[in-house]
Amino acid sequence: MNAAVSAKRKLKTPSQAIAAKAFHWINIISLLLMMTSGLRIYNANPVFGGREGWHFPSFLVIGNGLAEGRDWHFAIMWLYALNLLGYGLYVFITRRWQHRFASSNDMKAIQVSQNEKRKTYAWHRLVYTAIVPILVLAIASGLAMYKPVQLHWLASLFGDWQTLRTIHFITVPTVLLFTFVHSLLALRVGTLRLVKSMFV
Repeated sequence: MNAAVSAKRKLKTPSQAIAAKAFHWINIISLLLMMTSGLRIYNANPVFGGREGWHFPSFLVIGNGLAEGRDWHFAIMWLYALNLLGYGLYVFITRRWQHRFASSNDMKAIQVSQNEKRKTYAWHRLVYTAIVPILVLAIASGLAMYKPVQLHWLASLFGDWQTLRTIHFITVPTVLLFTFVHSLLALRVGTLRLVKSMFV
């Protein structure tokens, strides 16, 4: 009887707050729309190789031309940024940051711990922490391109226009890599049940 109860508890799906689920859904949808509209902008004037440079295929982009691509991209940018800000405030107010971000104990665990699950937790928090400056860089460089005159002081921090565009473009595969590693570590820590609990 005790064994059956123990097994049932072990298989129980983790429970996540509604705010966490909403954040993940909005984040995934807004990221998808921002990337596909961003690729439309890229195709109008490729970052690498000029107008004769490599273009992304049409099935990977949304928007009919540069103007529509920009409209999509900058409209979704606000949803994406406000969603991140809202979740950041939620994590801070509920003190979930104490369990989300890396600490010196996590660095020590990665180096000396013999517990593989503890190491995975530590790597998960480290990756979670490392993405924060990348997201800030993506939003800052995006705003600098959105309003280069009004935010000239911000744009000047990146040097010239080509450097600004290159940095903004590089943040895209970096965020995609984070999403993959973040999901992989979540699977290792809590199996598919943990990942599923973030959305349903």
